[in-house]
Amino acid sequence: MSLMKSLAGATCTLALVAGTAVAEPALIYDLGGKFDKSFNEAAFNGATKWATETGGTFKELEMQDEAQREQALRRLAEAGANPVVMTG
Repeated sequence: MSLMKSLAGATCTLALVAGTAVAEPALIYDLGGKFDKSFNEAAFNGATKWATETGGTFKELEMQDEAQREQALRRLAEAGANPVVMTG
């Protein structure tokens, strides 16, 4: 696994673990989708590991184009997701 993939997975896991007690996390994948064999997939693997270890759940969203980035962040934040983790 490359250093970037390791860092992406670790960052996602750390962000989710930091708020375990009150976490209602959301993960927004960058273009390429969650199974891109790169940082999106590493973030998905980290979030899945967190959910397995804590019994928690997380919301996720795959962007289709750059214009969705700000809209996705706002929508998830307004829906109460905390933290909102975004790759890319």
